[in-house]
Amino acid sequence: MTNETPLPDQPRNPLHGVTLEAMVRALESHFGWADLAQRIPVRCFSQDPSVASSLKFLRKTPWAREKVEGLYLFMLREKRRAMQPPH
Repeated sequence: MTNETPLPDQPRNPLHGVTLEAMVRALESHFGWADLAQRIPVRCFSQDPSVASSLKFLRKTPWAREKVEGLYLFMLREKRRAMQPPH
């Protein structure tokens, strides 16, 4: 018997099941490194940016990870809004 408890389903949580790497890749694809560095001013986005260096920094820096998660949620809302037909 293991001490692991299964994670509860979180159908209303848009971050559930999304890895930090997937978020960084999606944000870089959507905004590009330069715009990402403007929105979240950290060196891993502005100086020789890469997914690997970003993940290393973000995993050690909770406040920056929270900003990435917030920007990712913003991007998802904007994409959903753009897909809705005009009234």
